[in-house]
Amino acid sequence: MSKPHNRRERFLYMNQDVSAAGAAPQNNTAIVSGRYRTYVMSLLLGIYILNFVDRQVVNILAEPIKHDLGLADWQLGLMGGLAFAVLYTVMGVPIALIAERRSRPTIIAIAIATWSACTAVCGLAQNFVQLVLARIGVGIGEAGCTPPAHSLILDYSPREKRGSALAFYGMGAPIGGLLGMAFGGLVADAYGWRMAFLIAGAPGVFFAILTYFTLKEPRKMLAAGQQKSAKSGVTIREALRVLGSKPSFYWAVGGISIKAFISIGYTLFMASFFLRNHGAAVAEYAQALGGLQSMGFLGLTIGLVSGTFGALGMWTGGQLADRVASKDIRWHMWGCAIAAVLFIPPFVLAMTTDSFLLALACMAVSSVIGTLHYGPGISATLSVAPSHMRAPASAIHLFIANLVGLGLGPLAVGALSDYLAVSLGTGEGLRWAMVIASFGGIPAAFMFWMAAGTLRENMES
Repeated sequence: MSKPHNRRERFLYMNQDVSAAGAAPQNNTAIVSGRYRTYVMSLLLGIYILNFVDRQVVNILAEPIKHDLGLADWQLGLMGGLAFAVLYTVMGVPIALIAERRSRPTIIAIAIATWSACTAVCGLAQNFVQLVLARIGVGIGEAGCTPPAHSLILDYSPREKRGSALAFYGMGAPIGGLLGMAFGGLVADAYGWRMAFLIAGAPGVFFAILTYFTLKEPRKMLAAGQQKSAKSGVTIREALRVLGSKPSFYWAVGGISIKAFISIGYTLFMASFFLRNHGAAVAEYAQALGGLQSMGFLGLTIGLVSGTFGALGMWTGGQLADRVASKDIRWHMWGCAIAAVLFIPPFVLAMTTDSFLLALACMAVSSVIGTLHYGPGISATLSVAPSHMRAPASAIHLFIANLVGLGLGPLAVGALSDYLAVSLGTGEGLRWAMVIASFGGIPAAFMFWMAAGTLRENMES
């Protein structure tokens, strides 16, 4: 862009992102009003909340599903993790490549309709195989959400606000988890786990229509020359070649993947952990609070603790990252490394204490610390990518993180729980499986620290 003269040109000049190949600017923050940008971020947050309601509602339903269908813990892990993750990870990359050529709002709208329908189908499953197939369908649908959404967010956000913008979007995960746990537990108590799935899938119709008709594709607002650059396309081989030359990308993705392994691995079994190890206290508090049943009480309690404090951690992490990164961008990764280690002590105490209330308090602390990395971590991985490779970069990052986290986390924790249960019992086996998984924070911290070493150079190249 030539030297700016008027106010609009100065704004574009300050916010432009140019790829290494000299592509035209892709940031459209000056083209739409601040009110519409707020609407875009709010809508994408709502979509991501729904994404996680439909993804995480299975967590509070794990125990009744286990008993109704006669499943082992490893089957719960497969159904809740790997079955969802397989096509979620595989489909994410080609959908992201399409998103760089086609309308991202349309892709997101189709994705919402798909995963919502498959969530409802989960409630109709009569055996393990049918449930696994339905969860695979949920994974296929949700694969079309986050890569295009990340790409849109970076198009609508100036560089210095990306950490907080991505963290705002990421708050949908804990909030959706909160609503999924609370809603799922209450509905399961009143009408059974099948009805919880059926109702959870219903709001997708509204969000799919709203997205299709009100979410604008910013590429359409670019000048003709910019449109040509945006539609030039990128192959997965080219994206892998460029991103593979940036150590900060693969080190950061490695750290995020291990964090996903830990958090997703234990989240599926959290309600089961409390029912098995604090069952008497859960029943007592449930009765004291209006005569709730254990599932409804646990859904509300775990949802409020992990959702509220998880969202607080994401928001705080994004705000802190944007502030300290203005002085040194490497704090995006240094902060992630510190948080990965600090997460371990409160989580281990939550798992090992005999006090139900202390376990919840420690869970709240670990939920804050455990989500601090989200905004700065993803901002770093996407900011080192050229502007025309952001959706593929997001998809590659999600492919690895979800294959490790979603695919292996619940399955590994479930299998380890079954193994330890032989000698320790089902409650203690699950307890120590979750404790062992939490120490993955140490290698995650190492990877974040390594990513910091080349972050500045990789963003400038």
